[in-house]
This record gives sequence, C-alpha cells and structure tokens, in this order.
Amino acid sequence: MAPRLSVVVPIYNVERYLEECLDSIAAQTFGDFECVMVDDGSTDTSAVIAKEYAAKDSRFRLVQQENKGLGAARNTGRRHFDEDTEYLAFVDSDDTLPPNAYELMIGTLDETGSDFAAGNALRFRATGYYQSHAHSKPFKETKLKTHVTEIPSLVTDRTAWNKVYRRSFFDRAGILYPEGILYEDAPVSVPHHYLAASVDVLSEPIYHWRVREDGEVSITQRKTDPRGLIDRVRSMELVREWLLARPEPEFREYLRSYDENSLVEEIPMFFWSVPDGDQAFREAYQQHVSRLLRAIGPEQIGRLRAQLRLKYHLTLANRMNAFVALQHLHRLYRRRPRLRPRRAA
Repeated sequence: MAPRLSVVVPIYNVERYLEECLDSIAAQTFGDFECVMVDDGSTDTSAVIAKEYAAKDSRFRLVQQENKGLGAARNTGRRHFDEDTEYLAFVDSDDTLPPNAYELMIGTLDETGSDFAAGNALRFRATGYYQSHAHSKPFKETKLKTHVTEIPSLVTDRTAWNKVYRRSFFDRAGILYPEGILYEDAPVSVPHHYLAASVDVLSEPIYHWRVREDGEVSITQRKTDPRGLIDRVRSMELVREWLLARPEPEFREYLRSYDENSLVEEIPMFFWSVPDGDQAFREAYQQHVSRLLRAIGPEQIGRLRAQLRLKYHLTLANRMNAFVALQHLHRLYRRRPRLRPRRAA
C-alpha cells in the first residue's frame, strides 16, 4: 500500500545539518510517509549520511544526480514519488520540523478537503527559536478553507517547505520549480495560492528555518550578491508571466494585486542593500529592477506614496548616486531616537 505522504528533501553539501533534518522527519507523529532524498551532486559526506539513513529506515530512499540546483532537485524528487501517494511536501536539508507538523496539516486537510495547508515558521539558531518575520503576517491566525483573495498577505507566502499539498491538486496545477535560478519557490507557491479552491492557514509553527552561522551564508543571507538580486527579480517576473498567461478574467485583478505587493513590499527589500553593495550590485539593481518596473507600468507606480514613487523615479532615471544618498538619509531617519511627547502637568 502506498504511503499517504511523500516528502522530498533536496541535499547539497549539508553534512553538518543533514542528520538533524532527517531525524526530525523520522520523528513525525504522522508516520505513514516516504522520504525521497535527492543528493544534488554533494562533494562532502552528505550522500554517505543519506545512504546510512536509508539503510536503517525503510521509509527513506536516496536518489542521486549531478549538481543541477535546488529547483531541479525538487523536480527530480517529485518524479520519484510513489504514484499513489495522497499528499506531498518539501523540506530543505538544513532545516527541521516540530514532531506534530504533518499530523496537524494532514489532519486539517482530511477535515476540510482544501487543496493544501500552509503553516507558520520559526527561525532558529544555537541560541534558540524566534518568529520568522516573513511568515508573521499571513499566519497571524488560523483560518481554514480560505484563499489569497480573503487574506491578501498570503501573496508573501512564497516558501515551498511550510506546506502539505494534496497530490491531485499539485499534479493538476502542473507547475514545476524553475531550474538554474535562486528563489525558485515563489513561481510555484504564489500561483498555487491563486489556483487553489481553498487553503488551510495554520498559525501554529510547523517548520523550523535555520539561520546559518559560523561564517556560512545561505541564499537568503546574500544581501549584496548581484546574482541573488537578479534571480529574485526573475522569480517575480516568472510569477507575472504565469498570471499574464491565464485567460480567466479574475487573473487580471490577481496580477494587479501581485504587482502592488511587489512594489510595496518585495522590491523595497533591495533598497537597504544598495548603499552597501558594490558597483556591480548597484548596476544589477538599476538594470533588472528597472526592467520589472517598466513591465508593471507607470499607472501602478503612480498610486504609491511619495517616498516610494521618488525611489522608483530615481531607479528608472539611472540616478543611482541620488538614490544612495536618499537611502542613507532614510536609514539615518529610522535610527534617530523618537522623542515621546511630554505629558501636561
């Protein structure tokens, strides 16, 4: 009989963390699963660790391939699922899960019939756990059988690993992870939110997202790496291209709301890195963000508050020295102590 849940764990040079990750999957209170480990051409002992784990727990099996990147490894794992599995999930190999994560999400999906469940996440390091800022707003409270049109902040729920998908929905959507770029989660996770008939949103943390320490830098910590910026912009463009290709009338409104979020929340994350980046980073910001801004169009930009409009005007005009000076002033303003009004005697 097929397991009810299939879990994909892409693996690449994570020998320090892999066993802790796999232990957290093995310890799930929901035990009816298979775990497909995909070694993406690791050059350390990660594959050895994975082979040893598969030898001691029959629910785990290893697939190996030459290095192709995270998106390709997830797609490979997806191809190796049991054909009759009911649910699927993804876990990054340096992270962990609380013991009841899959029991909670699958129990909820069994009750509601929703297309997928998505849950809150905690960041963690040696000193402890704390709320993931990226997940705090959309997962503030539990709401079952909901949708991104009812909770607009779900458009920021871009991560692959805080979800359990109904297999039939995932297959029907037919969206593969893009290969060869970083930030490959959003072009899959965001369209899924729009396609779903309903989604279960859980405020309880179901994932522990590691903060790399001791000199190691994860993808999301490379703040001034031009490639990170280029690929993140490309990720946003892939979402836009998918939305533009949909024939249903409601997707025009979905595109408008997605663009608004990009302008107000996602692109401004680059602003703080521009003053700290080198010339290559600043040139990448100007070129690639400008391309995205032109695609979104002046009408959307014109609706923004004055400060954002000015920063986007400077970006499009290639006035990067003025942009950097403005961002330095913004940074100083944010750091300035705020005086509390004195109470009347």
